[in-house]
Amino acid sequence: MRNPLQDQLLKAGLVKKSQVAQVAREQAKQRHGKGPAPTSEQQREVERLRIERAERDRVLAAERNAQARLHEQRAQARQIIDTQRVRATGEIEYRFVDGQAIRALQVDAAQRTQLATGALVIARSGEGYALIPRAAAEKVAARDAGMIVLDHAASVPSSGNADDDAYYARFEVPDDLVW
Repeated sequence: MRNPLQDQLLKAGLVKKSQVAQVAREQAKQRHGKGPAPTSEQQREVERLRIERAERDRVLAAERNAQARLHEQRAQARQIIDTQRVRATGEIEYRFVDGQAIRALQVDAAQRTQLATGALVIARSGEGYALIPRAAAEKVAARDAGMIVLDHAASVPSSGNADDDAYYARFEVPDDLVW
């Protein structure tokens, strides 16, 4: 079942038999869907939209994963605070600053000393505050630094006054100075 046009071209000597056979094979492949279909403008547009959608989905998935990791880290920090909490019982009111507000916790003398030296740290725990040991505070800070409210060991000033100390060391202060 050849095309009459192909037969005429063969008889006229304009094409060879192998060329006709090649064209017939390509047409058969196209009919059976085995060959690559020629890409039209519409198909290219569909492919471009598919690629854009896939890229947008990847970005959304990355954002969702980042949010999930953040949520998981905060949950871990809350769990560390809950498990490592030191009971704050005492009659001394220890005041500290949380943002713009001054808050207070009731502590005893030993806890107050530990807070001042940095052995204990104040962290947010739900609606309130909790005392936690330094090791637990470092774990919490690694996961969510915003949960640490007061940490005296982290706020120790650096020895940047070494130049000033060297300068003022030249001046002698008399022992018997009376004001």
